[in-house]
Amino acid sequence: MNFYAKPYSEACEQNKEPILAVLREVFNEPGLILEIGAGTGQHAVHFARELAHLDWQPTDQADYLPGIQLWIAEAGLPNLRQPLELDTCREPWPVARAAGAFSANTTHIMHWPAVEGLFRGIGRTLQLGGAFCLYGPFNYSGRYTSASNAAFDASLKQRDPASGVRDFDDLEQLARTNGLRLQQDHPMPANNRTLVWVRD
Repeated sequence: MNFYAKPYSEACEQNKEPILAVLREVFNEPGLILEIGAGTGQHAVHFARELAHLDWQPTDQADYLPGIQLWIAEAGLPNLRQPLELDTCREPWPVARAAGAFSANTTHIMHWPAVEGLFRGIGRTLQLGGAFCLYGPFNYSGRYTSASNAAFDASLKQRDPASGVRDFDDLEQLARTNGLRLQQDHPMPANNRTLVWVRD
């Protein structure tokens, strides 16, 4: 296997430990965790290794699966499953039921219908009492939390006008519509947050 063929994200390396601290607290019981938008696969490997009581199921769009498979093959972890294709706008999802769900740095890349599909699918897939952890930059009451997030949003919209940093209030409305209750809002490094909703 060619090590250098693996995709790599420096952001994943920088944020994996702060995110892990939250996940360790939230996902404290054995069960299947569905990761939406696994990207490079770095998070999946790190969290599966550090949270051995969990079965970790990474998913993403088809183009990302080969790169994720490279990370999984090298890691050789028994609790890390092969990645599945998942488009949040397409139903049914490839996983019918999960104890928890996780997604990082996705909602500002997705178009809004895909964000709606994300919450709709999470609401259907999470078992009762299951938690959904969403990491990324968010606005609050229509305002940026930092100048760097404002600049990031501008760069996103320059590349794709349908993308951009999402407002917490809009996400919270989607969550409530799909049976999810906000449990925690964790401040994270680099002006990010981890939002935790629970399915009632």
